[in-house]
Amino acid sequence: MLRVGDKAACMACRNLVSTNMGVRFRVPLQKLHPLSRAIHHRYSGNSNPQRPPHRAAARYFTSMSRLPMRPPKPPPGSGGRGHQQQRNFWAIRLAARLLKLRYILLGSAVGGGYTAKKTYEEWKDMLPDFSEYNWVIPDFVWELSNQIDLDKLTKALPDIEEIVKLLPDFDKIGENFSFLKSLLSSETTGDPPLKATDSSAAAKQDASDKQYKKPSDKEKFDQLQEELLRTQLKYQRMLERLEKENKELRKVVLQKDDKGIHQRKVKKSLIDLYSEVLDILSDYDANYNTQDHLPRVVVVGDQSAGKTSVLEMIAQARIFPRGSGEMMTRSPVKVTLSEGPHHVAMFKDSGREFDLTKEDDLAALRHEIELRMRKSVKAGQTVSCETISLSVKGPGIQRMVLVDLPGVISTVTAGMAADTKDTIFSISRAYMQNPNAIILCIQDGSVDAERSIVTDLVSQMDPQGKRTIFVLTKVDLAEKNLASPNRIQQIVEGKLFPMKALGYFAVVTGKGSSGESIDSIKDYEEDFFQNSRLLKDGMLKAHQVTTKNLSLAVSDCFWKMVRESVEQQADVFKASRFNLETEWKNNYPRLRELDRNELFEKAKNEILDEVISLSQVTPQHWEAILQKKMWERVSTHVIENIYLPAAQTMDSGTFNTTVDIKLKQWTDKQLPYKALEVAWETLQEEFARFMAEYKGKDQDDIFDKLKEAVKDESIKRHKWNERAMDSLRVIQHNALEDRSITDKPQWDAAIMFMEETLHSRLKDTDSVIRDMVGPGWTQRWMNWTSRTPDQHVRNETKNELERLLKLHDEHTAYLANDEVTTVRKNLEARSVEVDPVLIKDTWHQLYRRHFLQKALSHCNLCKRGFYYYQRHFVDSELECNDVVLFWRIQRMLVITGNTLRQQLTNTEVRRLEKNVKEVLEDFGEDQEKKTHLITGRRVQLAEDLKKVREIQEKLEAFIEALHKEK
Repeated sequence: MLRVGDKAACMACRNLVSTNMGVRFRVPLQKLHPLSRAIHHRYSGNSNPQRPPHRAAARYFTSMSRLPMRPPKPPPGSGGRGHQQQRNFWAIRLAARLLKLRYILLGSAVGGGYTAKKTYEEWKDMLPDFSEYNWVIPDFVWELSNQIDLDKLTKALPDIEEIVKLLPDFDKIGENFSFLKSLLSSETTGDPPLKATDSSAAAKQDASDKQYKKPSDKEKFDQLQEELLRTQLKYQRMLERLEKENKELRKVVLQKDDKGIHQRKVKKSLIDLYSEVLDILSDYDANYNTQDHLPRVVVVGDQSAGKTSVLEMIAQARIFPRGSGEMMTRSPVKVTLSEGPHHVAMFKDSGREFDLTKEDDLAALRHEIELRMRKSVKAGQTVSCETISLSVKGPGIQRMVLVDLPGVISTVTAGMAADTKDTIFSISRAYMQNPNAIILCIQDGSVDAERSIVTDLVSQMDPQGKRTIFVLTKVDLAEKNLASPNRIQQIVEGKLFPMKALGYFAVVTGKGSSGESIDSIKDYEEDFFQNSRLLKDGMLKAHQVTTKNLSLAVSDCFWKMVRESVEQQADVFKASRFNLETEWKNNYPRLRELDRNELFEKAKNEILDEVISLSQVTPQHWEAILQKKMWERVSTHVIENIYLPAAQTMDSGTFNTTVDIKLKQWTDKQLPYKALEVAWETLQEEFARFMAEYKGKDQDDIFDKLKEAVKDESIKRHKWNERAMDSLRVIQHNALEDRSITDKPQWDAAIMFMEETLHSRLKDTDSVIRDMVGPGWTQRWMNWTSRTPDQHVRNETKNELERLLKLHDEHTAYLANDEVTTVRKNLEARSVEVDPVLIKDTWHQLYRRHFLQKALSHCNLCKRGFYYYQRHFVDSELECNDVVLFWRIQRMLVITGNTLRQQLTNTEVRRLEKNVKEVLEDFGEDQEKKTHLITGRRVQLAEDLKKVREIQEKLEAFIEALHKEK
């Protein structure tokens, strides 16, 4: 039986050993390799894996207490016989104990072997049955497993001697427990811990104390703690080495390429499925102002607190842009972390992979992230709520989804928008108010805790701390700068801040240099905590330090939250889908559910069909339209600037000379430009006409706005080939130079063209005169109208000028001054005051009408003048130079129309079709443009249905994969 002192020592042993083993091993004992677990049980004295270590230690000390003790010396005068009998008795007991020890060792060996075998069988039974999934694994993997050299693999594993070296020194632990036992005994009995037996022993003890100073209790305690830390670091390094070898082996298997592996369907990882769901939900939220409650890790903190550095340590790459004190994170960045054979990064909307092991790719990735951030920020703003999605894969990376948010600021500085602070708070609240979001609160340890802003914000969003993990960064600077290290202990214990958290961590993210690598930062962090007094003095616990422990804790918390909430979110979207489908069936029962992209593709095909219809227009139709529009555009110039000035000279030679000069000037400067304008307008009108015709053929009116925008943008982009202008100018000049009318039909056509033109001009002139003089007698009586004073004056002036024309039928186009005076005096005699300018203006219109009437009479005479023209007879009455002019104009219009038609059908229609395709492609890539041009409740309902179905399908696939992984 144990004494009281032995029992207390056993209790102390139990506490120390359990603390020692719990701190040393990051991995639970049940998850170790069976060989390592057996070695642990063997050398810890615990043959039963289920028996706690402190029982083995108690048994060890119990056996130590039963060992034979040296008998006390007999008192003088007692005789030597009794002493000899007592010595013989101890010898017999020692022999019996040694014989008993042999059987104990033999039994322990047999029992240990059986226990190891049983433990192996239990471990093997815990593994799931993968036989039904053999089709997923390619054949080359089985071949590779057969080709693995087991001897090399065995050599790569650590030797048992090395493992034994890593185990603690049980002799020293026994001495330490004996020391603790003596302390506890002295406290119980009240006696001093050490008591000399006799004066000779005391003298010897004094002599030894002089030679060697016995360590104090505090020094022994420090030695124990340092030994504990060294042992923990040994185990940690050993585990890291094994993990590294495991990663290399997995990397070799994943990198093994074979033809058969690409022929099978590759399944996406669990985290990739979950990330796709979040991406769809992100777009759905941005477009329709809804919110999902799926978990993600939200990284928040004050500006320059080290948020990005912590995220980079978790991702194991320096992937984010950095600056000295300025705001670098300008929009939320969603990072999906997953395990893979290569350390690469990729954007959601890009196929490029960035190799994170190469510095050039890292720099390009940081530059791309910075460009995307600046592009997402609208004009006049500093930050954006648009999310940038990035995936990072690599060996050993913990699977989770993190969102890095812009740093919280307390003051808006120069160059920032006035609402920057409020916008950052709004973005942070929007992400943290998700009840299933894990809040990773980053606090800068190098500054005063009272200056923190983010802790109050996090406390408001999660007052109970049920989903918050607190991280203290820059602990190395904090230890150096703080006068009281206990302040750090208060922070990581949650006693300094009013906020609560699930866990508290302290990390070091480097020395502050932007050129540090992840490996160097890890080494620096490990060295710091190994030598830091914070860990040695017990202010920090081993599981609270390093970013690796933080990453493991965050990943565990993330997946726990995912498993608890994902099915509830799937039910919510299932109900939303049912409501939307019911609304569609009630409102649009005979229409297919086409979303905006599908409707755009349908409209795109219709528009291209309408453009193709332009090539089916007949040449006769093109030429007729071009000639008509061309004459409408140039007729005023021909009549007013060429024909009338030349005809009013009343001289044949002057007429021809004037016409040739004016036609030459017109052809060189204006006519080709006018012709191209006419052709371009004709193309636009025909394009619009075909689109209008298609619109009337049971076309969907939801496309009207889109078609109009495509038409306008295509016409705006289309530019006529100006190289054709020079050739057109030459063609028109040659056509106008020709004066030879070869046959009577051409002559008759020219006369008809001239008559139509003169009749049209005469009609316009009569209309102008009627507006000048007002309604006539009949109109005044029938319509009860009257003339204005100005119209009355003009009417009197018209009557006076008409009498002048009757007297001088061959009068010139201009009215002489004396004639103006005569007309004025005649009007004054009738009490009509008139201005000379008004007289000349009225004369211009009256003479124009008089001249056009005479020209029409002369045109009738020229109908029989082709015979004289062909034989070049000179007759004043039948000198039809004006008919020849109109023939030249008419021939120029025909040739110009033919030339423009050829250019339209051969070149411009195809170029317009190309422009339309380019516009449609640009509109198809611009989601905002499509949203603006294709609108309506029908479109929005179809969009909602598509998104909700896609989300529900993704969630169901993810939940199924999640259950399989369980």
